[in-house]
Amino acid sequence: MKTPASTTAASLLLAAALAMTGCGESPPAPPATTPALAAPVAGHLYVSDETGGVVVVVDPAAGAVVTRIPVGKRPRGIRLSGDGTRLFVALSGSPIAPPGVDESTLPPADRAADGIGVVDIAAGKVERVLQSGQDPETFDLSPDGLSMFVSNEETAEMSRLDVAKGVVTARVAVGGEPEGVAVRPGGAEVYVTSEEDNSVSIIDTATNKLLAEVPTASRPRDIIFTRDGATAFVTGETAAAITVIDATTRKVATTIKIPATDRMPTPPRPMSGVLSADGQQVFVSLGRASAIAVIDVAKRAFVRSIQEVGARPWGIGISADGRTLYTANGPSGDVSVIDIATDTVQRRISTGGSPWGIVVAR
Repeated sequence: MKTPASTTAASLLLAAALAMTGCGESPPAPPATTPALAAPVAGHLYVSDETGGVVVVVDPAAGAVVTRIPVGKRPRGIRLSGDGTRLFVALSGSPIAPPGVDESTLPPADRAADGIGVVDIAAGKVERVLQSGQDPETFDLSPDGLSMFVSNEETAEMSRLDVAKGVVTARVAVGGEPEGVAVRPGGAEVYVTSEEDNSVSIIDTATNKLLAEVPTASRPRDIIFTRDGATAFVTGETAAAITVIDATTRKVATTIKIPATDRMPTPPRPMSGVLSADGQQVFVSLGRASAIAVIDVAKRAFVRSIQEVGARPWGIGISADGRTLYTANGPSGDVSVIDIATDTVQRRISTGGSPWGIVVAR
C-alpha cells in the first residue's frame, strides 16, 4: 500500500488537474483560481470539491468564492485543526463509482494519491500529506489533536494516524464500506459507520480494540453526538431514518423515521448532520430529497423539514451564532445559505465542481 508522507507542490497541482470529472452528472466548471488568503477568517466556509480537486473558500456574507486551494484527487471529508489555522482533507485515488456501476469499466486506482492533506489556510496550499490507509473518505480528530481516525472504505478498516509524524499507527477491522467517523466527546471511544453491514463499530481509543457492533438503519452515513456524549444520532440513508444510540449502554434507544412531503423530489435520504448551537437540535441533510430534517434531541423525535434547500445537499455546517445552516450541493455545484428561524434559503453561492463536505471557520 503506497501512501505518501509528503508531496511536492507540482505534483499536487497535477493531481488537481487530473482529478476525476465524472460521476454520472456534469457539474458546472469552476471559475478561475483566486488569490490566497492573508489569514483564516471567522465565518468563512471551506468546501471540498470532489471532482475539482480543490477546497473552495466561500464568504457567505458576501455570497462569493474567496479562493480555491488545490489539494489533490477526490477531496471529501474535511475538518479544521483545533486552532483553526489548518484544514485536514481526505484525498483518494479511487475512481468515483456511482451505485450500480460496472467496476470493470472504471480506470485503475491511483494509490499514491491516497492521504490526508494538511492545508495551511493563510498560505493557501498543502504543506504535507499524512498517510491514511487505502481510499480515505471521512475522519475525526482526538480532542488533543494528536491522533486522527480515518475510514478506509475499500479495506473495511479504520486507520489511526499519528498527526505529528504523519503515519498510520494502528488499523482496526470494522464493518464493510466504512464511512462516517466521530470521536465521542471525552475522547475515550470512536464510532465508525458501516454502509454494507448496517452497523456502527465502537472502538476503544486507548487500546484500539473493538468494543461493540451496534445495528443501525440501512446504509448509515454519519454520527452526531450530543455535547455530553451520552447519545449518538446515526443517519440511515436508504431507510429514511435515524438510529439513536445510548452511548453508555452501547444499545439502540430508538429509531426516528423521517417522513416524506409532496415538495420532496425523492424520499428522504439522511446523509450528514450537525448539532445546533444550543445543543437542543440536530440538523440532517436529506440528499436528493432536497431538504433538511430537524430533530429534537431531548425528545428524540422528528420536528420538521426545511424544504427545497438545494440539489442533493450532502455536507452540512452551521454558523457560530447558530442562526444559519450551510449545505454543499454536489449536482448543482453550489452552497446554500439557510436561515433557521424562517426555514428559507437566503442565497445559493456558485462554487462549480461537486461540493461534498463543508466546515465553518470559527
